[in-house]
Amino acid sequence: MSDTTCPCRLRSAEQKPYSQCCAPILEAGAPAPTAEALMRARYSAFALGNIDFLLESLAPESRYDFDRKAVTHWSSQSQWLGLDILSTEEGQPGDAQGYVEFVAHFVMEGEPRAHRERSLFRFDAGDGRWYFLEESKRKAEPIVKGHQPGRNDPCPCGSGKKYKKCCGAAA
Repeated sequence: MSDTTCPCRLRSAEQKPYSQCCAPILEAGAPAPTAEALMRARYSAFALGNIDFLLESLAPESRYDFDRKAVTHWSSQSQWLGLDILSTEEGQPGDAQGYVEFVAHFVMEGEPRAHRERSLFRFDAGDGRWYFLEESKRKAEPIVKGHQPGRNDPCPCGSGKKYKKCCGAAA
């Protein structure tokens, strides 16, 4: 696979060969230099079926409920289309933690899907590695003054509910 485009970059304008992107992390055991690099490697691990890496890159305190069978099924039964990084906060060398918000695109059971998440990563200075800790709540989109959401629009508070069933219910 080393001469093909890295799975994490399939939707990006900046496409790198797998050998220059995620392979050093997934195959050679190099530590991810940033939280975003670990997120990209984890996406590529899903696309390539590298379940061991998904477990190893999970923070030890978060491994208690890792379901290898379910993760293997999701990985193998999906056609992975690419990854969009929406934002990053911290997660650089010298930071103790970082957030990466992304959308993972895939097809499962013939249906296109998108998994959007804001993930929390932490850096372990003891072994010099980033780890995925947990999914974190997404930040609410800023409310633009003078714009009232419609009843069926997503609630601007970020709850994931329709406006009418959330903040609009109190109005």
